[in-house]
Amino acid sequence: MTQGAEEISIVSRKEPGEDKTLDASLRPHTWNDYIGQDAIKKNLAISLEAARRRNEPLEHILFYGPAGLGKTTLAHLIAKEMGAAIRVTSGPAIERVGDLASILTNLIPGDILFIDEIHRLNKLVEEILYPAMESRSLDIIIGKGPSARILQLDLPPFTLLAATTRIALLSSPLRSRFSGGTYRLSFYTQQDIERIIARSAAILNVAIEPVAITELALRSRATPRVANRLLKRCRDYADVRGNGVITADGSHDALELLEIDNRGLEPSDRRILEALIFKHNGGPVGVQTLAASTSEEIETIEEVYEPYLLQLGFIERTPRGRVVTAHAYEHLGLPLPTTMQETLL
Repeated sequence: MTQGAEEISIVSRKEPGEDKTLDASLRPHTWNDYIGQDAIKKNLAISLEAARRRNEPLEHILFYGPAGLGKTTLAHLIAKEMGAAIRVTSGPAIERVGDLASILTNLIPGDILFIDEIHRLNKLVEEILYPAMESRSLDIIIGKGPSARILQLDLPPFTLLAATTRIALLSSPLRSRFSGGTYRLSFYTQQDIERIIARSAAILNVAIEPVAITELALRSRATPRVANRLLKRCRDYADVRGNGVITADGSHDALELLEIDNRGLEPSDRRILEALIFKHNGGPVGVQTLAASTSEEIETIEEVYEPYLLQLGFIERTPRGRVVTAHAYEHLGLPLPTTMQETLL
């Protein structure tokens, strides 16, 4: 068995909720527990009910959007609703065609295969997925040259769920094969993040003041994963320097210690904005140059930091590169450049 196949076999088939780690304990296990993304949930509920009534597997579905918004959680909830086992892997883990063939041939009827970071799938592996998704068959080439022949194996009915943070990197043939729908997960509202924090605090059995919930939500980058991470750090602070209760003052001090400001910006976010302002006169500047200026990976900037900075309106993408906006200058307490002042007049 190849290295990639060995990595995947560790995960094996499992039911959603089997993982008992702390992060998994905070993950919603029912539709009612899943807060936010209401439009997606309504559409999925119809698709799930239709598939159950026809006694058929759910059609293949693609989720995309910034990291931490709940794509993996949705995959596990779908598996639970369908009463199906789920196999979880990722694009980088499937290194060779044989790895994918091993996974597909070990599925049983009704199984759900979840591939995270599918945009990082090897192109040769991707081509094997096409007939698997369309006709539930696996085409294996035996031999080389004129004597090569194709062996076609039938696959059991299964559902492919996939997630990506960079849908533009998926080929058009692959995107078109997600006949069950392609859904974009959006950043969460302040109210939804507050509800998520309150729910997680109850699961962690930690008392938290309402004002502290609001403080945490404001600094959570409109992202549930970040909200839960900050909640756990505030819980640590309350246990060590407080009486175990997350208070307004305690949460403020804990977040200041983490250098997270009132808009959720972390040191790396501010370093990107400051590089644009002080090293590149506010832009425009290409992402490669920006990555070199900040010692960050290009993918990290595009997938982790940039989506939220764009959401806040602190930077803009232009044909010539990234540009800092007046909102970013105001947030950082910096005077607007003369050219920008003239534009705003």
